[in-house]
Amino acid sequence: MTNQERRDAQMAYISDDSIMQEQQVCRKKLQKLNFMDRSDFEGIAEAVKDLLGVSEGAFINPPFYCDYGTHIEVGKNFFANYNCTILDVAKVKIGDYCQMAPNVAVYTAGHPIHPYSRDSMYEYGKEVTIGDHVWIGGNTVICPGVHIGDNVVIGAGSVVTRDLPDWTVAAGNPCRVIRKITDQDKRLLFRDEEIDEEAWADIERRSK
Repeated sequence: MTNQERRDAQMAYISDDSIMQEQQVCRKKLQKLNFMDRSDFEGIAEAVKDLLGVSEGAFINPPFYCDYGTHIEVGKNFFANYNCTILDVAKVKIGDYCQMAPNVAVYTAGHPIHPYSRDSMYEYGKEVTIGDHVWIGGNTVICPGVHIGDNVVIGAGSVVTRDLPDWTVAAGNPCRVIRKITDQDKRLLFRDEEIDEEAWADIERRSK
């Protein structure tokens, strides 16, 4: 097997010349994205589409960092705020209407624990999946192999090492489920503060 085939099969592989050539293509696209006029929203959206491929309504506030771009699959209306890093050695699949606050990091890349194996330059990637309608708080780290369900909120500063189920609020290091999300949360804005009448009427009108 080639190292590309081994990487894509989530097996141990070495970043040889063929791997680095793929990353060179990505870095040229990142160079364009990360040095664009920050007020050129249309141009940034086009650069994001060129980097990620199929992406309906995706927007990323530069700077953004990844290894390939082609291993990242995003759904409708994906948004990542400043300084997001996605190490997409393995596939990263993100659902519809997902939002990432600043400094979110998604890691699929890993290395053997023992130095005897690690010094050989072999590494691996393990797929990460993120469901629909997920909001990830600032400075969160998502580790290799993690699967996050639909409608999940992850608190700022979390380190997600294990899977998170649908409809939950989770936070901490390591990240743990705090509670379920229910219909009683629909109108909550911040802590116990509710969305005001005018905005709530607009939300209900636009949801019909």
